[in-house]
Amino acid sequence: MFSPRVVLRKVDVKREPLRLLKRLCSGKPSTTEDASNLRTFSGIQPTGTLHLGNYLGAVKRWGAELNQENRLNQLYCIVDLHAITLPQDPVKLRTSILEMTASLIACGLDPEKCVLFQQSMVKEHAELGWILGTLCTMPRLAQLTQYKEKSERLKEVPLGLYIYPILQSADILLYKATNVPVGEDNLQNIQIAQHLCNKFNQTYKPYFPRPKAILPDNNNARVRSLRNPEKKMSKSDLDQKSCIYINDSPDLLREKVKKSVTDTVKEIRYDPENRPGVANLMLIFSSLTNQTPEEVEQHIISNGINKVVFKDMVTEALVEHLGPIRSEMDRLLAEPGYLDEALEHGRKSAHEIASETIRDVKKLIGFH
Repeated sequence: MFSPRVVLRKVDVKREPLRLLKRLCSGKPSTTEDASNLRTFSGIQPTGTLHLGNYLGAVKRWGAELNQENRLNQLYCIVDLHAITLPQDPVKLRTSILEMTASLIACGLDPEKCVLFQQSMVKEHAELGWILGTLCTMPRLAQLTQYKEKSERLKEVPLGLYIYPILQSADILLYKATNVPVGEDNLQNIQIAQHLCNKFNQTYKPYFPRPKAILPDNNNARVRSLRNPEKKMSKSDLDQKSCIYINDSPDLLREKVKKSVTDTVKEIRYDPENRPGVANLMLIFSSLTNQTPEEVEQHIISNGINKVVFKDMVTEALVEHLGPIRSEMDRLLAEPGYLDEALEHGRKSAHEIASETIRDVKKLIGFH
């Protein structure tokens, strides 16, 4: 499978977003593959329960796009090897892996319709990570924005944090993924994957297809903090009322929405730049009710709805939409044996693909 030559250079994502997006999100199917056989791979950290931004920005769409006949071309991985690039409590990590598994299944990632698995259960990730590491240079990794931002807060920088993008590249290339759903903050890591794909193909033989970044819907990718709408919704926020989790109770949802920050302007308009708090609530409501923010705005204006009433509408939409997900999560977490079986089912399918790739790669390199 031929991968076209890609010339990469240091890119400032903030200064050149459009050019970078166009390059990273473009690509053609391999000449030896039909477009209908494109393969999706995405990894998600085992941080416990999903929050609303994760769900609306990515996971909701993942579940809606599943097709049982195409199961082996839809891979979703709980990336626990990536999680330990920073210190983790072993007991908490194990619990978080099961909670994330339950979250994903409850949100529609049916293990019978996709390959849902745990990264560390497939040893080939680490094998290919080492091989790709021999093709990458230290300066290329050191200039990545995510590395700079995370390392500057640490007194001593773990090696795992530095080589994180190489393992992420191995995750993608191991399954010959062509489509990689990511957020904008991860685009530089996809650039590394494309570089290593090209480097391997040029060094040995055209083998890996060029992966393409698939960005989430522009609106849903921007769910903001309820308490500080200038920031993205995040689990790491010290104010826990800023973040909605998919298993929050109706009372907790009501409390969080009621205390969400808006502004002092009486009328309700969708203006993300100048009125981010109000716009955030409108975005959440529109996503849950399958409308556009503009349609929601028109409904509010036509019916003379004020902020108090609108917050009640947002709460009810959240309760109605997340209720079945919360119930399913509770059921799944009460059956950890089933969650282990689901991950083992995914492991077998992932290993089937990964072992073939590693066998081919070792032959191309000259190991056997």
